[in-house]
Amino acid sequence: MEKSDAMAAIMNQQGRVSPGTAAPAEGRSCSHLSPWVFLVSALAVKTALVTVGLVVLFHRSCGQYKTLPQNAPGWHCVPNVSASKRSSSPTEDSWMCCPEGWRCFQESCYYFSADRMPWDESQQNCSGMGSHLVVINTKAEQDFLNKEITRQNTYRREGINLHIGLRAQEVGQWHWADQTPYNETAAFWRPGEPTNAPDETCVVIHHNTEHLRNWNDVPCKTYSYRICETAAVTI
Repeated sequence: MEKSDAMAAIMNQQGRVSPGTAAPAEGRSCSHLSPWVFLVSALAVKTALVTVGLVVLFHRSCGQYKTLPQNAPGWHCVPNVSASKRSSSPTEDSWMCCPEGWRCFQESCYYFSADRMPWDESQQNCSGMGSHLVVINTKAEQDFLNKEITRQNTYRREGINLHIGLRAQEVGQWHWADQTPYNETAAFWRPGEPTNAPDETCVVIHHNTEHLRNWNDVPCKTYSYRICETAAVTI
């Protein structure tokens, strides 16, 4: 026993640390790192909560107005300039969102078809996507549609017809698909149109130039492209 005690004393004198003295040093190391670990964990949790909150808010905002049309992969959002101008707070952000594949203008979303149908089937197709055939209320909207038709690759050839939401239940008695009153001062008929022929009670945009006056009344069974319209989602 005396020999063992002597060897232990020599090892301690040479700076060797016995196993019993290691715990305090390790404890000091952990106490030094723990605030950083806690801070990183807190930031990670906060980031996750904010992300989830934004996703839920966006989906709730969109869900209040409409669901995505079939085959639409997601949403496309742009700054809502008109809302920013009306806002009393210049720092308030607002976004206008449309389904992917639809075009935004003012506070509406527009879908330009790649296939052709008669007027009734066109309206049903738009309705199935939570929209209706386009209702044109202003010169600015008519100008936007003309420019967009020119931009679309589908409509490169001349004489393209696209159904709009204007129809006459009786000859000359025009009504919009969403029940908006027909306004003669905001109509864009081609020269000599409408003919008001008994068998021509549906209306198309007959696009062969960028001239604004290009509406034409046609038989409702005419196969034409279509433009659907629905309200944009504002978040």
